[in-house]
Amino acid sequence: MSATLDVTNRLQEAEAEWEERTLSPTLKKMPESREVFTTTSLAPVERLYTPNSIADLDYEKELGFPGEPPYTRGIHATGYRGKLWTMRQFAGFGSAFDTNKRFKYLLEHGQTGLSTAFDLPTLMGYDSDHPFSEGEVGKCGVAISSLADMEVLFDGIPLEQVTTSMTINAPASMILAMFLVVAEKQGADWKKVGGTLQNDILKEYIAQKEWIYPPRQAMRLVVDSVEFCAKEAPRFNPISISGYHIREAGSTALQELAFTLRDGIEYVEYCINHGLDVDEFAPRLSFFFNSHNDFFEEIAKYRAARRIWYKVMKERFGAKSPRSWMLRFHTQTAGVSLTAQQPLNNIVRVAIQALAGVLGGTQSLHTDSYDEALALPSDEAALIALRTQQIIAHESGAANVVDPLGGSYFIEKLTREMEEGAFEYFRKIDDFGGMIEAVDAGFPQREIQDSAYQYQLAVDAKDKIIVGVNEFVMENEPQEIPLLQIDESTARLQSERLAKLRAERDNQRVQESLKALADGAREGANTMYLLLDSVRAYATLGEMCDALRPVYGEYQEPAF
Repeated sequence: MSATLDVTNRLQEAEAEWEERTLSPTLKKMPESREVFTTTSLAPVERLYTPNSIADLDYEKELGFPGEPPYTRGIHATGYRGKLWTMRQFAGFGSAFDTNKRFKYLLEHGQTGLSTAFDLPTLMGYDSDHPFSEGEVGKCGVAISSLADMEVLFDGIPLEQVTTSMTINAPASMILAMFLVVAEKQGADWKKVGGTLQNDILKEYIAQKEWIYPPRQAMRLVVDSVEFCAKEAPRFNPISISGYHIREAGSTALQELAFTLRDGIEYVEYCINHGLDVDEFAPRLSFFFNSHNDFFEEIAKYRAARRIWYKVMKERFGAKSPRSWMLRFHTQTAGVSLTAQQPLNNIVRVAIQALAGVLGGTQSLHTDSYDEALALPSDEAALIALRTQQIIAHESGAANVVDPLGGSYFIEKLTREMEEGAFEYFRKIDDFGGMIEAVDAGFPQREIQDSAYQYQLAVDAKDKIIVGVNEFVMENEPQEIPLLQIDESTARLQSERLAKLRAERDNQRVQESLKALADGAREGANTMYLLLDSVRAYATLGEMCDALRPVYGEYQEPAF
């Protein structure tokens, strides 16, 4: 008998003896409060985790050391000891003037990167004065209809010196073109401009539902932007593959992990099929994960994500560059977990979620503001959210050690379960023929719907306690909080600015550029170069999206 096996057997015997000697009498005197304990995702957890829970753990194969494959313990050898994560608060409301002011406010108080939220018309590819935009201009993000708005948005902010993330999907190519032309007008070198474009259209069909074109046609725009960035803007991440919205739609942590990484696989396959070398673009793919309330489940999710992506890139795609193997990700705390009841409790929820993101090794973090269940963040609420990150970074000690929970029996078991579950989902989606085929069949949509329904049943039955909502409820809230109100003045301002723009620009040049865009798209040209020409002519976002609608068509979701 080997020494390892002998130790394992002795531990199993010792655990059995503990159960008989100590646990059993305790349970007789004081039974546990419920028969089954579960994570936020309703996955069962054991009472206790010991070395017996992961007796076959192979340290070098499953964990390794930070900065080395399989990257379970992080992609940097020194963790946060050399450089903290980027503090990137999500900001955007009203007009470009309003958001520019908020950007500068957050930078002045120590934020280290920008993250841009766009309003619903912009997300759907409509100008602010389109009839479909009525009532939504500037309400859930900043209204951007043309290069003129983008110039105001980044006025006084040197784009070579601060990285910028933009949460935009269906019209991502148009917004990227506007951003790069602003950088061009600042005299910035595109090769030095860093940032991230969400540009994850697949999760729109799965979860967020803000699309323009059908999936396969929309993927052409994504591939164009990946090819363009690899050549012209190599510090820009052309896709941030997002699980955040999948989780916000009601998925479990495992589904968020599996569907997000499988979306990543789909993008890589489309780019390779277009003729791109995987090692030329894969290092610039990034990911965006949610951080929900279950502290340990979230940490395990991030650790599993790195290990899975390493295996996928090396074994499925044959990537040779270590930079292609490394999964880099941004984290945002869970907006869906915030409550309108007793909203100051949200500060505590956000702190726990943010700490999970840090202990999971995120490269970038956004902390939600406590008032977001009621309105867009006020200045005060946004500042407290930023201060939460700064306290974790500088006071908690969490940044002093690399992967401090590595080796925890519980964390390692959860990480392994996450990995195994994700690969099982990959097999199911591969059986459909790929993620787009799975979306066509409604597979991920139904999985998420079922999980959301089961969670709501658990909340209704009080199997899951939400403080202030289904337990510890107060008839009279202790205090009112100030809310940021967006009125219709932004819509009026946008309409006036668009009318002035259309009156003063060279409209013949605009029409020629839009025709070239449509012709190029029809002929299979890379649309990014044509979009840049349209933006320079001050074509609007809606005009560019409309030029492509006859070429690509519009998506209508079937009933599932």
